[in-house]
Amino acid sequence: MARKLILLGLIATALLATSATTASAAGLMAPSTVCPTTKSSAPVGAQEEAMLCLTNYARSQYGESQLEATGELEESATEKAEDILRCDSFSHSACGREFSYWIRATGYMSAECWRVGENLAWGSGEYGSVSSIFRAWLRSPEHRSNILGDYSQVGISLDTGSLEGHDRTRVWTQHFGLHC
Repeated sequence: MARKLILLGLIATALLATSATTASAAGLMAPSTVCPTTKSSAPVGAQEEAMLCLTNYARSQYGESQLEATGELEESATEKAEDILRCDSFSHSACGREFSYWIRATGYMSAECWRVGENLAWGSGEYGSVSSIFRAWLRSPEHRSNILGDYSQVGISLDTGSLEGHDRTRVWTQHFGLHC
C-alpha cells in the first residue's frame, strides 16, 4: 500500500510540475496582434521573423532584453539545420560535430569572451509550424532556459527536407550568443 501511495504521489507531483510549466509557458506566448501567426506555407523568411518576434515577446514578458539577429549566428543556424537533414540525424551533434561547430566556424566564438546555446526542433505539417515549435520549446525547461537566458544575439533558421523517413520535415534551429 505504501508503495502505491508513493507512486501516486510521484505521479501527482509530475502532473503539477507539468501544469505549472504549461501555465507559465502560456503566459509567454505572444498574441497574434503582437506576432502575426504565419502559416507553414508562408515564405521561410516570414516564418523566421515570426519566430524571432515570439522569442523577443517571451523575453520581454520575462523582463529580459530583446535579442538582436546577427549574420554569424544566422549562418551557423542555417548550416546546422542543413547538417541535420544531410546526415539524417536530429541531434545537437549532427554529422558527428559538436553542437557549437558551426558557431565556431562562422567566427562568432573568436571573441575573447562568449556564451552560446542552441535549440533544435522538427515537425511535419502544423507540428512544424512557428507557434507549435515555439510552444514546445517553452514547455521544455532546457529550451525555455535558452530562450529566456543571458544572451544578446540570436540566429534562427528553418529548413525543410526528409528526416528519419519523414518527408517535408521542418527543422528549426536557434543559435543564441553573447559577447561579454
